[in-house]
Amino acid sequence: MSLQPILSFASVALFVIGIVGNGFEMRKIRLSTTEGQLVPKNVFLDKRNFKWYVLIGIALVLWAINGTYT
Repeated sequence: MSLQPILSFASVALFVIGIVGNGFEMRKIRLSTTEGQLVPKNVFLDKRNFKWYVLIGIALVLWAINGTYT
């Protein structure tokens, strides 16, 4: 059995989960800060976002591995 469909599905699933989770996390960050503190740099570099960045990174690595074995 080939691993190509499994890696494709896993990478797409991780990517979608990472993007959606990051969007919800950014919304929570935006709602938890006051208007004067909201700077885009602070939102993107908030430590709560890094778990989603790692998940998106793993998805991209799986996608790249899948591309090399096809």
